[in-house]
Amino acid sequence: MRLETQATATDVRGRLEEFILDDLLFGDAGRMPAGDESLMETEVIDSTGVLELIEFVEREFGIRIEDSETVPENLDGIDRLVAFVQRKVTE
Repeated sequence: MRLETQATATDVRGRLEEFILDDLLFGDAGRMPAGDESLMETEVIDSTGVLELIEFVEREFGIRIEDSETVPENLDGIDRLVAFVQRKVTE
């Protein structure tokens, strides 16, 4: 399903947080990091989890993440992910 370009940051954040909670934290809401926290440093995600996250984002939002875009500035934190997805869907 392609994300509509008018989707809000709240919509994107909700979908990402739902994936993180269900698929990476296995429902443990107490471990959900704050938006500005690193997913790696809080041990929410490891290298395998990064691949799962990329696959989810590509599928959920109908975007392609290039190898050059798989950097912490884009993927390591909920706030960063929201901003990255919003940039990509408007390209």
